[in-house]
Amino acid sequence: MFQETRIAFLYCVSPVHMGTGMAVGGLIDNPIQRERHTEYPMMAGSGIKGAIRHDYWAQHEDRKLLNRLFGPDQSAAEHAGALSFSDGQLVAFPVRCAKAGFVYATSPLLLARLKRQLALAKIQADWVIPNPESGKCKILNPDLMTENKLALEAYELDPQLDPTLKPIADWLAQHALPETNGYDYFRDKLTTDLVLLSDDELHYFALNSTVVEPHVRIDDISGTADGGALFYTENLPPESLLFTVIMASQERYKRGDSAENRLDATQIIKTLVDGGDNWQALQGRMLQFGGDATTGRGQIVCSIVGVGHD
Repeated sequence: MFQETRIAFLYCVSPVHMGTGMAVGGLIDNPIQRERHTEYPMMAGSGIKGAIRHDYWAQHEDRKLLNRLFGPDQSAAEHAGALSFSDGQLVAFPVRCAKAGFVYATSPLLLARLKRQLALAKIQADWVIPNPESGKCKILNPDLMTENKLALEAYELDPQLDPTLKPIADWLAQHALPETNGYDYFRDKLTTDLVLLSDDELHYFALNSTVVEPHVRIDDISGTADGGALFYTENLPPESLLFTVIMASQERYKRGDSAENRLDATQIIKTLVDGGDNWQALQGRMLQFGGDATTGRGQIVCSIVGVGHD
């Protein structure tokens, strides 16, 4: 039973490859993780937990404290960890636009799932979610239009200026991105260039507008491409926004051990989110998620909302 809950927004600063392994068929050899029922990009909770655990271990090799929070890295049958992470779900997806470079595209389904989790975490979100028809969209910024059309990738949609989108954009800009000056531009852009698509249109872009990169292995001796070593890897594009739910229980321990001096759920979540003597706070911290770390992939910054982080 979890007693404490926080929402962690995950903002992609670089392309991110949270992979599924080798594909069976298709043009992409290394696809990203996707939900089965929606085909939206996602991140498995186990991968999120592993990335955060590894980052904390790299800061301070206190395996005892790590095991108390995340569970033992070996002999997992001894006791469970006190922290749990849900799968990362998509909130907004960057889509190339004829004006303003790109927009933050979202949909009623994405916003409804976020609002549901916010309510379960007892986080206030009073905004109302509009529901655009297929082929149409809701926008805030009239400068995004070209001859009364919104051009996204090779498609044109019929835009409608809708002020009910403003509270959603403002809320996301305030809570989903770090408060530091380095993100001022992106917070401002989110308040103006959030675009609400129908679920159908968002599905198309989330499926077909990811970053697909060719990789070639170089022969160490000849310095040329190794024959047959060309493969394609899919990445979430930079500026993608997802969220995960962080849940904490009272510290677990091995049967027969003393229950004294065990951390409660509030202490567990504060140790993770706020940091302390052993490591930096998760709030506003850059972490590496997924594969291809040596080529600069997987850079994600975390923003936490919940009790004490509203």
